Amino acid sequence: MNRLTARFDALRKAGRKALVPFVTAGDPSLQATVPVLHALVAAGADAIELGVPFSDPMAEGPTIQRSSERALARGAGLAYVLDCARAFRERDADTPLVLMGYLNPIEIRGHARFAEEAAAAGVDGLLLVDLPPEEAGECRAALAAHGIALILLASPTTIDERLHALCADAQGYLYYVSFAGVTGADRLDVGLASERLQRIRAMSAAPVLAGFGIKDAASAAAMGRAADGVIVGSALVAALAEAADAPEAAGRFLAPLRAALDEI
Repeated sequence: MNRLTARFDALRKAGRKALVPFVTAGDPSLQATVPVLHALVAAGADAIELGVPFSDPMAEGPTIQRSSERALARGAGLAYVLDCARAFRERDADTPLVLMGYLNPIEIRGHARFAEEAAAAGVDGLLLVDLPPEEAGECRAALAAHGIALILLASPTTIDERLHALCADAQGYLYYVSFAGVTGADRLDVGLASERLQRIRAMSAAPVLAGFGIKDAASAAAMGRAADGVIVGSALVAALAEAADAPEAAGRFLAPLRAALDEI
């Protein structure tokens, strides 16, 4: 069983909400990535999205854009990201790990080769922001052959016909983008997002997680009430960028969100 499926089944049975942090591989340093991943798990992460640095991250706001630029300047390419996944698995055999990024580095490597290497490194899922589901057949098939889930995204502007298709094809979890815009923007309308989330959850067999706009314990709890879990990215990336001790900062940032979700 894929680690994502096992983890979300366990969360559902326990009546708990998922907490999924996002960090950019290679930022705030090449050496910090794996210790940060372990610190996030210790602080209550149920799964982790590990960002693959990319030169043109079109869905990202300034915070994650800059983190990607810094990581690339340090040499954090796809090979480095897979090395991090392998190193993480040396101590953690259970926490699901999802790579999040853009199609270009995967296509350069080749779908089949990437899927084989990612599976060997212990990757459980892949989220490609710029891969439309209608054009994902080759990538999906390559990933499926190695037990890796292709994570899909839905947004407030997704039309009903497309939304039904996304819910039918969702693997691992469905990432709901809580507002139209880029990561890190401060425009979350909890009421509107919650109404949309409840409708999507009724349609989707896979868990539905809310991302974009989650920045602290209060926003995590507010969105967690309507979703199966929440994803936090920009606020965490910003906290790590300014930290003298990145693993300590990761745990300190995430622990209040875990506590807030557990009180729902």
